[in-house]
Amino acid sequence: MRAQPSLELGQHQHLTLTPQLRQALALLQCSSQELDQEIAQALADNPLLEAVEPEPEPESAAQAERLDRLWAQPARAALPDDLPEPGQPLSLIDHLLLQLHTTRATQRDCLLVIRLMGELDERGYLEFDPAALTAGLPPELEVEDEEWRTALRLLQSFDPAGVAARDLPECLRLQLRTRADEWPTDVLACALRLTDHLEELGAGRWGRLCEALACDRVLLDAAHRALRCLDPRPAGAWQTDPIHYVVPDVLFHRAADGWRVSLNPAVEPRVRLNPELVDGLAGQDLSPDLRDRVRQARSLIHNLDQRRQTILRVAEFIARHQQAFLESGVGALRPLTLREVAQALELHESTISRATRLKYAQTPWGVHELKFFFGTVVQTRSGDETSALAVQALMRTMLASEPAGKPLSDMRLAQLLADQGVVIARRTVAKYREAMGVPPASMRKARGQADA
Repeated sequence: MRAQPSLELGQHQHLTLTPQLRQALALLQCSSQELDQEIAQALADNPLLEAVEPEPEPESAAQAERLDRLWAQPARAALPDDLPEPGQPLSLIDHLLLQLHTTRATQRDCLLVIRLMGELDERGYLEFDPAALTAGLPPELEVEDEEWRTALRLLQSFDPAGVAARDLPECLRLQLRTRADEWPTDVLACALRLTDHLEELGAGRWGRLCEALACDRVLLDAAHRALRCLDPRPAGAWQTDPIHYVVPDVLFHRAADGWRVSLNPAVEPRVRLNPELVDGLAGQDLSPDLRDRVRQARSLIHNLDQRRQTILRVAEFIARHQQAFLESGVGALRPLTLREVAQALELHESTISRATRLKYAQTPWGVHELKFFFGTVVQTRSGDETSALAVQALMRTMLASEPAGKPLSDMRLAQLLADQGVVIARRTVAKYREAMGVPPASMRKARGQADA
């Protein structure tokens, strides 16, 4: 049987996203910073658009003035003219180069040390064999492995102690040797050997450690205290990452008849058609390119307004659903899902997800991402429901008051929660504890004993 070509007519239904709908979805997902970039690009590309500063409504002038005091930055004119310009912080590489220039190392050794400096990670570690860098150098240099080892020893002798270590144990050993005069000889020797047993140390296996190191518990505790004085990230002091501040998109504030929600005008960019250009084009036969620009401008304005309305509707629903949180704090958070909001607002779950992504709300209990108010349902013994975040807040209170020498195990935490009507499994308690960044009871006990 041979296949023969043929023509057939058929009808099919499928969903196609228009450019306007794609833009609406993209703008809804943008954070306030990303939206600023999109608006700036649109203003640069389309001369028919211009930015507009929002004007406060007469009945909310007092509120707008209060918001201005909260979010407005101090004017530059208020600063003295003779303030010095802030200097650039010294980088780790600059700090190491200054030390290198004070040595009597040959030019060849200096070049190798500088090559090693360029491979340090953000912790100050060098996580590979320096000899592996030979392949990236010109063959005529003929660098021997011993030269790399010499350059590495020179770099490891610099401040901060521990720099250019290949791993954590070596980093700790370098610092111990640099500060050897701070501890008795037997404590230093035990601490050096202890760096090879960090996993057992973290788990608090004191008996195994005493046996492996052939020492008693008193000497082991002294060696442990010595290690705790060291810095596992020697380059941490040279990290100069800029601080990013979160400005809320939504403001929750108390009113006489309950809680109100408003959009923060400080992060709400507004654009409009340039009235002068629009008046000049009125009655003219526009070119296809100009008509397309007008269509794009109107589409952007419409989609920005739709974005504002969607975020405001979602925030208003959250305020109604989470009134107990607004009144009492995290412990009163109620469970909430994207589906519940989508059904109530007659929107798709993906729309709710986009509307809450990287959008932040100012509440009486701090600034939180809108996704913070969504959480899984936890049943209580009385049949009521609470949220996982509320359970974690309760656990945090229990852990804050646990006995120093006898930390609460996951099983004990589950029992205490059950006494308060929250019945969850021990493995669920462990999952919540890990999400909170709290180590197991054995490690908390080991830390407590070391601090003592």
